[in-house]
Amino acid sequence: MEWSALMTLEQLRIFVAVAEREHVTRAAAELNLTQSATSAAIAALEHRHAVKLFDRVGRRIVLTDAGRLFLNEARAILARAATGERVLSDLAGLKRGRLSLAASQTVGNYWLPRRLALFRARHPGIETPLVIGNTETVAAAIHDGLADIGFVEGEIDDPLLAQETVAKDDLAIVVAPGHPWAGKERVAPAEFVESRWVLREPGSGTRQALEAVLAGAGRSVADLDVLLELPANEAVRTAVDAGSAAALMSRLVVANALRSGLLAEVATDIPSRRFVMLRHKERYVGRPAQAFRALLAEEPAAR
Repeated sequence: MEWSALMTLEQLRIFVAVAEREHVTRAAAELNLTQSATSAAIAALEHRHAVKLFDRVGRRIVLTDAGRLFLNEARAILARAATGERVLSDLAGLKRGRLSLAASQTVGNYWLPRRLALFRARHPGIETPLVIGNTETVAAAIHDGLADIGFVEGEIDDPLLAQETVAKDDLAIVVAPGHPWAGKERVAPAEFVESRWVLREPGSGTRQALEAVLAGAGRSVADLDVLLELPANEAVRTAVDAGSAAALMSRLVVANALRSGLLAEVATDIPSRRFVMLRHKERYVGRPAQAFRALLAEEPAAR
């Protein structure tokens, strides 16, 4: 006779059933098994581990000391297996899980939070850790598998990353109210060299947008009088508030400052840009990521 080399959950279920009923036939009937299959499972456990689990006392069987000790462990293992089954069931039903996100600053600080709050309200058991960086660092996080999905406002050149537009973002050149451009009827991109500037760091989507506008006018960042390069939108906005420099920023970032008069918008031609969702083409898209994408699909991409 060949004996199984591994203890199985089925053997444990049979052992516990027999131990609780102290009867092979009754346990077999409860488990919808034959008496021979039930007896074979017990025999396999005893043979494999060279230990006697039951003694026969008359027509009954009773646990040995070893059997009583093993019963507690068997019940614990079966309980853990049942918990594992429930976890898988919960994951399938979006009751539990984790969705790791990465986003560039404008998206992560101004556009994404409302959508995340709505997602958590629908799926409170799904954790949604968020890391905020710039466009380059977010793309690297998705490429390296450090996040499930990412959101950026810059252009990404990576054939392994799937890119999907989820919103549009309007941009504006802003200055302090005392800046010469504040009252000017229109400023052409070729005239951008006439002002000092506060810029985001290389690799940011906002920096890329300004570089594209300058390139269309035959200019580059090297032609600008750059006062500061700063790594955060709020720092850029504060620097513009305090000085005579201009900055290109998302309207999401400067909306309140424009309404209050702390900043003035320069009349010029700046195209809108895309907010893009990134995922790795070769990695599995889990249920939480699918659910988040479905939530975003409920609103117009131009919003």
